[in-house]
Amino acid sequence: MKKQVSSAKRSAGVTRQGPEPGYHHGELQEALIAATEAILAEQGAEGFTLREAARRAGVSPAAPSHHFGNAQGLLTEVAIRGYDALADALRAAASGKRSGRDKLHAQGMAYVEFALKHPGRFQMMFANKRLVADDARLRRASKAAGAEFEIIVAELVGGASKPAKAAAAAAWSTVHGFAKLALEEKFGSVKNEAGRREIMITLNQVLNYLWPADGPRQAV
Repeated sequence: MKKQVSSAKRSAGVTRQGPEPGYHHGELQEALIAATEAILAEQGAEGFTLREAARRAGVSPAAPSHHFGNAQGLLTEVAIRGYDALADALRAAASGKRSGRDKLHAQGMAYVEFALKHPGRFQMMFANKRLVADDARLRRASKAAGAEFEIIVAELVGGASKPAKAAAAAAWSTVHGFAKLALEEKFGSVKNEAGRREIMITLNQVLNYLWPADGPRQAV
């Protein structure tokens, strides 16, 4: 029976081989993903190399290709997990909020907070040239994250599909643009907690202006 491989691996034309000595089946993949996440957290998307990921995982430079095909395959898997985590964060932010406006406001805060906590991962999620852009799992994960905005916006526009999609795109564009500017330190330093808190205060003011809550204005 043939073993199944991910669409990212199929795109690279590579089939799975045995694990690197010292690793059990599946552990090497997780070790390489963890190493990649660490590199992105420390050095950003520009600092990633497949060789460095292999070195940190304690395996040969050729080992990553056995599981992911190439750097694009590995980074695509990291991006997929990033979108999954972002969708979870957006869903959790809206949970427990009563009105659609409160939910949307909370999601906007959660989106930028995610970017500030995971800047390297966040940047890589949208670095299409470094990913397997036509990977089916990546497309589904990205769409699922965007759908979290659409679900809430649909409440505000009475469930109408076309207005909801347009309004959700506007909401996503707003917070994504803010997140990108924040990571470029246009609103203050992202290198310390005090700076990140100031950024979130600014975001809260922006969202209170754009999407005022039904009740008292939210504070950070």
